[in-house]
Amino acid sequence: MTKYQVGGTRRPYEITLLVVAVAAAGLNLRAAITSLPPLFPDLQTQLHLSSATLSLLAATPVICFGVVSAFTAWLNRRYGEEMSLLVALVLLTAGLLLRGVAPGVMLFPGTALAASAIAVLNVLLSSMAKRRWPERAGLLVGIYLTALSAGAILSSLLSVPLYRSSGGSVRLALGVWAAPAALAVLLWLPQLRYRTVGRAPAAADGTVPEADGAAPEADGAPARASVKVYRFALTWQVTAFMGLQSLLYYAALSWLPTIFQDRGDSAVTAGNLLALMGVGNLATSLIVPVLAHRRPSQRGLVVPSLIGTAAGLAGALWAPLGSAPFWVLVLGVSQGSCLGLAIFFMLARAPDAGVAASLSAFAQSVGYLVASAGPLMVGLLHSATGSWNLPLVLLLVLCAAELAAGLLAGRPLQLPSVTPPPAPEARNTTRVSGTG
Repeated sequence: MTKYQVGGTRRPYEITLLVVAVAAAGLNLRAAITSLPPLFPDLQTQLHLSSATLSLLAATPVICFGVVSAFTAWLNRRYGEEMSLLVALVLLTAGLLLRGVAPGVMLFPGTALAASAIAVLNVLLSSMAKRRWPERAGLLVGIYLTALSAGAILSSLLSVPLYRSSGGSVRLALGVWAAPAALAVLLWLPQLRYRTVGRAPAAADGTVPEADGAAPEADGAPARASVKVYRFALTWQVTAFMGLQSLLYYAALSWLPTIFQDRGDSAVTAGNLLALMGVGNLATSLIVPVLAHRRPSQRGLVVPSLIGTAAGLAGALWAPLGSAPFWVLVLGVSQGSCLGLAIFFMLARAPDAGVAASLSAFAQSVGYLVASAGPLMVGLLHSATGSWNLPLVLLLVLCAAELAAGLLAGRPLQLPSVTPPPAPEARNTTRVSGTG
């Protein structure tokens, strides 16, 4: 079991090391992905990729997120969060190196390996935040989301300049992002002293075995009471919000640079606009989880976030090109807010770290499989129609669907606990039963 228990004494250096490690991991959660779209036209030319292949490349990370997220609960149960996260960072570094060394052969395998590692980080960082620092989980989630946004900004901003300053070297433009991932591996090593093995917080099918606080069996293993989170409507509401916000985010992330280049902007300007979207993400990724943590219902945050998302998408395509920076910033702020809410819902709708790990694994696995349709759908519709209008109209319809899911997920409800409930808190939440 961990030395870092809820309510235990924390030395200042322990908190500092935790925050630095989480921030370093968060910095690498998007760089492997956001470094690609600004280079899509150049990759298509140099590597002889068809439009359909490029669409599949855009969808590959999100597909990997959905598939691998289903197995993170087993990794957590078998090896613990800290060890699983370290191995994920190592694999992320390896995937980025492979993609850089031999892009002609390893572009897809390297991207898939890096994205699979990011899937583990996506799920376990949030559940670890709830276990390691429960009273400030919203702040810790905000820190790693802020670092995530910073990584997305840097990779979007630097991809094209690196490519051009190196004389058109795809190897350098893709492989350079292995360096911050390797640094994150080193900064994560001190967290292994807090690793937990055998806590069994969740199973791959959404079942959460009872652990902390349960009566041990004869062989010392915890009792196996469980909650099947997929049986509750609240789980599906959180999952729908997670999936739809991811679909909209990755569709915009993958194709906005190409949209702006089609409208007449240069590749550098298109990359800068994608970086500006990341600045918008940064503006709300730290604030929104903290605000959400202070109120039992988050509906008041959901509504403006989705209105801004729809307005930003529409403005990016249909407003005058000179106003694109404004609309991209609105889109980034709104999508950063939606991401912060999606991650927060996985924590706030769970009564303990075990259920949080299961809810997070389920919501991200199913949600990202839904989201993988976004980049692929937008790319194929554009190829079929020769226009961006139909793909955008479809994205606006999905904004309305995400709004409905967010209003349901934002209610002050919680899934049932598999552990003895904690002392009553000031926040007013209601446990759901049956189908929620």
